[in-house]
Amino acid sequence: MQRFVGFVYQEVRMDCGQGQPQSIEVVLKPHGGIRGRCSHCRRPAPGYDRLPERRWLFVPLWGFPTYFCYAPRRVSCAEHGVVVEHIPWSDGKRPVTCAMMGLLARWARRLSWRETSRVFQTSWEAVYRSVEWFVEWGLAHRELRGIESIGVDEIHWGHGLRADNFLTVIYQIDAKCRRLLWVGKRRSQATLRRGLKALGPEVVKGLRFVCSDMWKPYLQVIAAQVGQALHVLDRFHITSHLNQAVDQVRRAESTRLRAKSSKAAQRLKHMRWPLLRRGSRVRGRARQKLNALLASKLATARAWDLKETFSYFWHYKSPIWAGAFLDYWCFRAMRSRLEPMKKVARMLRAHEPLILNWFRAKGEISSGAVEGLNNKIRVVTRRSYGFRTYEAMEIALYHNLGRLPEPESTHRFC
Repeated sequence: MQRFVGFVYQEVRMDCGQGQPQSIEVVLKPHGGIRGRCSHCRRPAPGYDRLPERRWLFVPLWGFPTYFCYAPRRVSCAEHGVVVEHIPWSDGKRPVTCAMMGLLARWARRLSWRETSRVFQTSWEAVYRSVEWFVEWGLAHRELRGIESIGVDEIHWGHGLRADNFLTVIYQIDAKCRRLLWVGKRRSQATLRRGLKALGPEVVKGLRFVCSDMWKPYLQVIAAQVGQALHVLDRFHITSHLNQAVDQVRRAESTRLRAKSSKAAQRLKHMRWPLLRRGSRVRGRARQKLNALLASKLATARAWDLKETFSYFWHYKSPIWAGAFLDYWCFRAMRSRLEPMKKVARMLRAHEPLILNWFRAKGEISSGAVEGLNNKIRVVTRRSYGFRTYEAMEIALYHNLGRLPEPESTHRFC
């Protein structure tokens, strides 16, 4: 059992029901020769009066819910007046001890909050408040020094496509540390400005690399406030735009072929995923069907060929040669008579300097870290079957991805 300076154990009670023990109550009393301490300044102060007995949920013993029972004293502090004494096993007016809150918060990383409450025979609210306290302590004590690379992205949560269903997230993506730094509602300029302000001017001025997608509000804020950093566009999103363009060409052509005859439409049937995969990973019967499609003169084959040709862009080492290849590819795409591919070519031309920064960074920054952290966010929400409020979502993300420091505890059972 944990020991606290200035308090002694008076007795242990067993709360029994129907002849079986239901819970354990540990009754504490103040040490007769030690004064109570002010809850604000932690200085010893003379006693004033006693309050009614309270109970705090402690770590279960032998599978039984355990409670600390104590009648708090009020002390007369010379600086803060009459206040409740400092209680070392509690924080504020919370009905759960710090040791129990730390235990629930650590297990809440492995299990869903509801499952954690069932295992430890407590309420979902107790688990939520424990995680909230854990995150607040970690945010107050974390260090933001030595951050050189950040990734900015948006994620969708909840139902619908309203502005409040998108979150702006800022990650640290240095090789030595990858964690969530900040999360805020919406994906607007004001949101990103608020996030950079929360990091502080010292962190923003010390950045060397910034990775983001081509969302215009992000590009404008990063150019204005993080101009000294090398801004690298996310390679994943460029590939995603190419895949979407190929899929649009395939769907439009499939509709035209079905209008002519069902036999002509068979060439594109069940070809969606083989066309979206990398060419070197398509094997077996899907590869045979893809080769037959490429031998035809269909627009989908030309779109897929353009997508595969662009993959050579990432093999270059020099920004000059990469820029020459990009100009050649955009020229081919604009003459392909495929509007989705022409749209991608126009987008790449508009953001060419930022795209070429990927080569100037020389592999020191990778967008894969951003996508990996985004996937962990989806795992967190999937494990909990979603969060109903933004506050719970924010706390869960910091708790699982923030790599926050943890308060000291005598109980670490996970």
